[in-house]
Amino acid sequence: MYEQFYGLKERPFDLSPNPRFLFLTRQHREALTHLRYGLTARSGLTVLVGEAGTGKTTLVRAALYDSSRHRLSVVHVSNPTLTRAEFFEYLASGYGFSVDAARSKTRFLHELEHAIVTRGRENGSLALIVDEAQSLPYDLLEEVRLLSNTLAPTGRSLAVALVGQPELATRLNDPRLRQLKQRVALRCELTPLTLEETAAYIAERVRIAGGIAHLLFTREAVIAIHARSGGIPRTISVICDNALVNGFAADAKPVGPDVILDVCRDFAIGTEAGDAVAAEKLEAAASDPPPIFGSFTRRWRFSFF
Repeated sequence: MYEQFYGLKERPFDLSPNPRFLFLTRQHREALTHLRYGLTARSGLTVLVGEAGTGKTTLVRAALYDSSRHRLSVVHVSNPTLTRAEFFEYLASGYGFSVDAARSKTRFLHELEHAIVTRGRENGSLALIVDEAQSLPYDLLEEVRLLSNTLAPTGRSLAVALVGQPELATRLNDPRLRQLKQRVALRCELTPLTLEETAAYIAERVRIAGGIAHLLFTREAVIAIHARSGGIPRTISVICDNALVNGFAADAKPVGPDVILDVCRDFAIGTEAGDAVAAEKLEAAASDPPPIFGSFTRRWRFSFF
């Protein structure tokens, strides 16, 4: 719709997870490394926690994209609101087990151990990723713990990653789940982006889409985007996409803060308190306003402010 007007080859802020648009801050890179290591280390559980929209599912997809290179057989449970029977049926199907394994837990465990041994001979492993793990019923969390205890004669086990919102961390502190918590070998948390990271996130997605960030958004617009979004990547994308639609309709190039605030009011994103924070940042930078979108650097990809 607005791509040609802004010199883009595609929409840069589509909400569907796309590995091509993967943007890694220091904490995202660390979390992805934890996921990759946890899925191949063959011991303990990996826990990834972050607010909704911080990029957890995107990192999971990136880890799954790499799984074939590491000879991983991975089952990704994205909707954990299952019964115990449905859970084992889903796992059996994902790992390619027999129909009997989907119906009998005894048969499932036998085939799971055999698969772990077989994969180990091929220098590979089996892994399980549970997304939205904060919604797992207690009985399934206990089943996950027991599955992670499945140990083949070779010493290899099922690698498990639990990915969820902060409520997952709270649930792991439940005394009933102390044994599961003791199995956690790796833990990382995703927090909202800083203003500099927000600018880099916008610039990188625009670059991949074939555009130039400073021709699409003013410095003031980016500060307003960060203030209203709270640094949540998904919310940043929602604001930017709709701002470009409104900017196209108003023949605005680049998009300024007024358009951003109109979008935020329409979608009830953020508060006026966020606008006050943005105003303070603008005033502080007014004496020496370097460009918000900088040049590429090896470490950060972009230099800011």
